[in-house]
Amino acid sequence: MSKYNILVVDDDPDIREAIEIYLKSEEISVLKAENGVEALKTVEEKDVHLMILDVMMPQLDGIQTTFKLRESNNIPILMLSAKTEDTDKILGLNVGADDYMTKPFNPLELIARVKSQLRRYTNLGHYAANKEEIRVRGLVLDKKAKTVTVDGEPVKATPTEYKILELLMEHKGRVFSIDEIYEKVWGDTAFNSENTVAVHVRRIREKIEINPKEPKYLKVVWGIGYKIEK
Repeated sequence: MSKYNILVVDDDPDIREAIEIYLKSEEISVLKAENGVEALKTVEEKDVHLMILDVMMPQLDGIQTTFKLRESNNIPILMLSAKTEDTDKILGLNVGADDYMTKPFNPLELIARVKSQLRRYTNLGHYAANKEEIRVRGLVLDKKAKTVTVDGEPVKATPTEYKILELLMEHKGRVFSIDEIYEKVWGDTAFNSENTVAVHVRRIREKIEINPKEPKYLKVVWGIGYKIEK
């Protein structure tokens, strides 16, 4: 996996060094920054494929960094925090993070999540490679260009949002449970997945629906899950 560059952003040098050791053991190239300002500059200057980002940092914290990065870049963001409250996790996911881990973390789990995000980022569109474009009325997902449009207008979808849309659009009318979506999109066994999936679905609705409270594309089936309306 040496073709990938991962940016590790944390104000604690010991954590940066530890993560670097874990990643280099997998032959992944590592870039480092100690705050959000440095991180954004590095993304502008270097080819970064994934960011591991701490929440609590001086100058520019992880939430603000994610918000600014998402204005122009859709690289996967794995957020780290010593906080365990769901509100912090949801806030990070709401501003555009793709996944979330709390400190202290298991190195093997960190590597597994990094690999999952890299696969999703570099292999978008592989649920059904025989089609290049999926249409549901005005909603169009172009697998070749890796883009999403609504009534001709581009939608800035993160890799995770894209993958959720692709899964649901490939199976129009089929209801996927929250656990199914998490397992297929995140490539991991569902565990406390409800908030994570719900936040991403809400973000997708805000981007593709005229009125997110009365969606015409991405529907909830109460007590079961979500589907794309035929």
